[in-house]
Amino acid sequence: MIVVAGEALIDLVPVAPPEPGAPLPPLAPRPGGGPYNTAIALGRLGAPAAFCSRISADGFGDALLGGLAAAGVDTSYVVRGPEPTTLAVAAVGPDGSAGYTFYALGTADRLFELPPPLPERTRAVAFGTCSLVLEPGASAYEALLLREARLGRCVLLDPNVRPALIPDADAYRKRFRSWLPYVSLLKLSEEDARWLGGVPEGPGAVVLTRGAGGLTVRTRGGTRVSVPAVPVEVADTIGAGDTVNAALLHGLAARDALSAAGLEALGADGWREVLALAARAAAVTCSRPGAEPPYAAELS
Repeated sequence: MIVVAGEALIDLVPVAPPEPGAPLPPLAPRPGGGPYNTAIALGRLGAPAAFCSRISADGFGDALLGGLAAAGVDTSYVVRGPEPTTLAVAAVGPDGSAGYTFYALGTADRLFELPPPLPERTRAVAFGTCSLVLEPGASAYEALLLREARLGRCVLLDPNVRPALIPDADAYRKRFRSWLPYVSLLKLSEEDARWLGGVPEGPGAVVLTRGAGGLTVRTRGGTRVSVPAVPVEVADTIGAGDTVNAALLHGLAARDALSAAGLEALGADGWREVLALAARAAAVTCSRPGAEPPYAAELS
């Protein structure tokens, strides 16, 4: 099983592009949050997946849990809380890229606490986005990351940097670097890498997403492979990087490569196949509004 740990929130997405002088377009609520989207994508791809988080007991929280159930994701490690759900208001640019304004003060996911031991069958744990920034939950997620890495599990980290949520950039960069020795697979966008000061060394493999330029992996052993993006008419890019996370984990699991030795032994041909799967999956997500990852049948 692959466990995804992190926030679940509601994206408020414009239903139409804003026009100068016209009233603001309505906002449509859509389930979201980087880790949540990754878990949904894993479930839709057919991977045994579980979600580890703290979700509000409000109506939005019910909808988030319903989405996980519909995707076949185990919610045994979800705790409910009376606080409201975090909201992220999306602004979609002409090229489909999305920026966000977060409303996260006093919300349920920020009060996450370190969970009991994960099931023995857990092969990988994925982390990222707001959950590793917003305290006090961030420290609990960090403790979970370190605990699972020390147990020998494959750890995927996608920082998915949101600068507006980071009060001290230098402190966050230092903290990020402290995680790297425990990370098996690091996924970065080009924007993440620039903000963090470059593509770091340390993890067993680093996957860099370059938008329309495709994806590149660099392993500790020196393997370097790139694949092109799949051309598609972009509705928006919401959830594309999260879909890449899920496709990478799913592809690696299918090749029994969710371990330090497995990542190293995969080789160029294996990585090319895994990256190509991730590119196809991300293209489907980009082709429709909001974070709507593909099902396995859509990639066959």
